[in-house]
Amino acid sequence: MSKSSSRRTFLTTGLAAVPTVAIASRMSPKLPVPEPVMLAPEQGGLKYRVLGKTGLKVTTVGFGCMITSDQSVIEKAADLGITYFDTARRYQGGNNEKMVGAALKVKRKSLVLSSKTPSGTKLEALADLDESLKQLDTDYLDVWYLHGRTKAADISDGFLEAQAEAKKAGKIRFSGVSTHGGHAEVIPAIISKKADLDVVLASYNFSMDASMGPLIESAAKAGLGVVAMKVMAGGFRRVREGDKLRETLGREGAMLAALKWVIKDQNVHTTIPSITDMDQLDENMSAMKADFSEKDKQLLASQLEMIAPLYCRSCGQCQGSCSKGLPVSDILRYLSYAEGYGQFRLAREEYLQLPERTQRERCNLCPVCTVSCPNGVRVSERVSLAQEMLA
Repeated sequence: MSKSSSRRTFLTTGLAAVPTVAIASRMSPKLPVPEPVMLAPEQGGLKYRVLGKTGLKVTTVGFGCMITSDQSVIEKAADLGITYFDTARRYQGGNNEKMVGAALKVKRKSLVLSSKTPSGTKLEALADLDESLKQLDTDYLDVWYLHGRTKAADISDGFLEAQAEAKKAGKIRFSGVSTHGGHAEVIPAIISKKADLDVVLASYNFSMDASMGPLIESAAKAGLGVVAMKVMAGGFRRVREGDKLRETLGREGAMLAALKWVIKDQNVHTTIPSITDMDQLDENMSAMKADFSEKDKQLLASQLEMIAPLYCRSCGQCQGSCSKGLPVSDILRYLSYAEGYGQFRLAREEYLQLPERTQRERCNLCPVCTVSCPNGVRVSERVSLAQEMLA
């Protein structure tokens, strides 16, 4: 089926029912609380789960707004019934929140909206929150994350105090932490602080070590809401026709299979795949209508074999092993933004946040690479490419 016919079919289906989110009773009375409506397990082809102890009922497929530049796609997703939308303070140079807020304004009270702060101190984080609320044109966030934590020590008392103050002030309903890597350390730390935290947002996809499954399960059993990101293992569906990477990485159906792989895990309550156009919205919505199959399993096995030398799985095992002190996993993640998502500007913005000394390092000046990836990523080659493209 062509993309155009697929899109026509999608837009004429009966998926346009808009669910109302059930809100947990323990929310701040200062916040507007929509009248709770109990939804059927499936409505119009959509599937729902409860986001841990928050009580929020969310579609298993949410919307990661990070690289979206077309406001109409976000509006259509809300019209079709997606209930969870995620953004962050720094996305698109701070402009993403403004677009997301405008797109969701009409349906705001029936949706779950999250944003994140990468800031390093309590005061900076609270300032980010106020700016997020302003840009999103909303009085509150449903979930507010401390973003991109890689070590247990990153979840400091100061950050927890910031979230507690924000809750008390009625600026957020629930608090969370996001992590791209270091899951074996960070997720148990989040669980240990479950009295203070409500949601964990973690990278989770078919390429990752089998130990991730039990970690995700432990978070869900502790009552935490579990949101999965990086579900496409690099998002290589954006590789353009004629691009030399397309034949290798753009395997037809692989991204849909990857999304289905994640949502088949009942411990994952929702996902935030990036969506940039109506065709991707079509494909992602269809993941809620079909179970993960043996064909999907075989497709992903083939996909994993192809991306293994290129894609960092954020296992964290290379941390501290670079003789020059390079944050290898982060740099490879930035490279994936450029190659997999087609977002060179975002990749360069992230790279330029690194310390100047780190930006000046070049892998080709080292006689031997001290980093050995257990998953077979060609680290020196990949980091060198990132340095060439993004520095």
